[in-house]
Amino acid sequence: MSPGSSIHVSLKINGRDHEISVPGCETLLDVLRDGLGMTGTKKGCDMGACGACTVLADGRRIKSCLALAASYDGRSITTIEGIGTLDNLHRLQAAFIRHDALQCGYCTPGQILSGLALLDEKPRDLAAIREGMSGNLCRCGAHPNIVVAIAEVAGL
Repeated sequence: MSPGSSIHVSLKINGRDHEISVPGCETLLDVLRDGLGMTGTKKGCDMGACGACTVLADGRRIKSCLALAASYDGRSITTIEGIGTLDNLHRLQAAFIRHDALQCGYCTPGQILSGLALLDEKPRDLAAIREGMSGNLCRCGAHPNIVVAIAEVAGL
């Protein structure tokens, strides 16, 4: 396969089927943002270190800047656009607001999606939440409030 050739990919994104052709080297992040206009997923470091690009693939958190879109053919992807609405926030989104767990908001979509995956892992205490969220950075310093918001939803 030549570097410029395209691959047909079927993705279920936020419950909707998408049939697209992508270059073999295109990341899932670029497909979501540039190809499908889902700009809630943020491009941070573009090296997998910050977590701003976190999405869920079949319920598991991944860094979409490191994921080749073609590798996710047939998979179910959830982005922040698939979590709640302005009129009906997901309870984790509401907890982020209640606990002021965001400042500039740039990392918030990735934080929320990572938090959702962590909640499925059933963290037992605040230390487990801190560890589980260690792959998502907040340059504004909202980490303590993020932990409290996740703990509230986890019932801790």
